[in-house]
Amino acid sequence: MAIAKEMQDAINEQINAELYSAYLYLSMSSWFEDQNLSGFSNWMRCQYLEETMHAMKMYNFVNERGGRVTLKPIAGPEVDWEAPDTVFEQVAEHEAHVTALINNLVTIARKLNDYASESFLLWFVDEQVEEEDTADDILTRLQMIKGDNNALYTLDTEMKGRV
Repeated sequence: MAIAKEMQDAINEQINAELYSAYLYLSMSSWFEDQNLSGFSNWMRCQYLEETMHAMKMYNFVNERGGRVTLKPIAGPEVDWEAPDTVFEQVAEHEAHVTALINNLVTIARKLNDYASESFLLWFVDEQVEEEDTADDILTRLQMIKGDNNALYTLDTEMKGRV
């Protein structure tokens, strides 16, 4: 059975949201690079790639269900932040927003009795738990070390390890 138009349209909106997330994280990567925090820049580039992969998972799912992906313009992200902790405040807020969007998709799938979409989307529900936890963890660590450049350097070095 082909995907319902309502579900297709909602996932198309989410594809746009995932690509915006990727665009936002790439912008954050650029800001960190400009701040000579190459570890944080690397972490954000990895996050960019992950968000792009999320969009492509949804893209493939819509196509597999006989639907049509329609891409819309991606809004321009912010380009400047005050400090590393303000970047991760925005990351934490953004991931909470994405969680709400994913939860709404599950609600739509349930309303339509679309078990295939619900099953597919549950992976994203689980993924968002990890995304929010990671953002909150890094934000907490940045708040703990605020003003300590040696600790920031150490954390930046740790962030280089993400692949």
